Amino acid sequence: MHNVPAVPLSPHHPDPTWRKRVAMVLLGVVLLWPLAVATEFYPWVLFDWQSLQATGRFLSDFLHPAHDAEFLAMVAREAWKTVAIATCGLTLALLGAIPATLVVTERLSISRLGTGRMASFPRLVRQLLRWLLVVLRSVPELVWALLFVRIFSLGPTAGVLAIALTYCGMLGKVYAEILESTDHHASEVLLQNGSGRLAALLYGALPEAASELVSYTVYRWECAIRGSVVMGFVGAGGLGQRMDESTKMLAGGEVATMLIVFVLLVALADLVSKYLRRRLG
Repeated sequence: MHNVPAVPLSPHHPDPTWRKRVAMVLLGVVLLWPLAVATEFYPWVLFDWQSLQATGRFLSDFLHPAHDAEFLAMVAREAWKTVAIATCGLTLALLGAIPATLVVTERLSISRLGTGRMASFPRLVRQLLRWLLVVLRSVPELVWALLFVRIFSLGPTAGVLAIALTYCGMLGKVYAEILESTDHHASEVLLQNGSGRLAALLYGALPEAASELVSYTVYRWECAIRGSVVMGFVGAGGLGQRMDESTKMLAGGEVATMLIVFVLLVALADLVSKYLRRRLG
């Protein structure tokens, strides 16, 4: 088979697929235009002179973050409350996700030993639990927070419960997928020799997947910190609620300080993740 030499592109030899590229761009514009109209997104409003003046005044305050002692003490308390909301919510999520993982992970099924097929009742229970996890993770934590704020009034309780429900669905699904994708020889040997699900998980599947499970859990903790800040804007407590108040008052210096603290919290979560991965690796 002879190799056909490529024809170099030049002004005399234009790109032979240029028509196709242009057609794809035009098709994308045609498809996206109705979406832009539906969202009522008008970019030229951003360049209105009054909008630019208000934006400039607000952003200029970012150059001078608030740093008086009383304000910094309040920010420290709210930052600690934000971390507490995220940690408590994730802990409650784990209390639901770990048992759910034991049930929905097919590699840990005892009824499929020997025949390779799962019994009808365990399959039904597993499918119902999968649907429950789908429902939990399909509802954003912000929606759960709005609901719980109406039930429990303003405060961290709504944020904790919102994170617990949404992240239970996420963790249960991803944990099961991680365990399914790892080497399952050790867990199957334990199950075939009369071991229970929990022992097969702890001594068979977990050693193979521990690093990935911990990494994903810490990542979800980082996401929970970000989520707790966002939920603060609907009254779920923490740093986000204070940031919402400062934003409404156009106090750019206060917002800048809280954003700096927020970035430091996320960076801290990233350092914790790296440390744990290094220890497990």
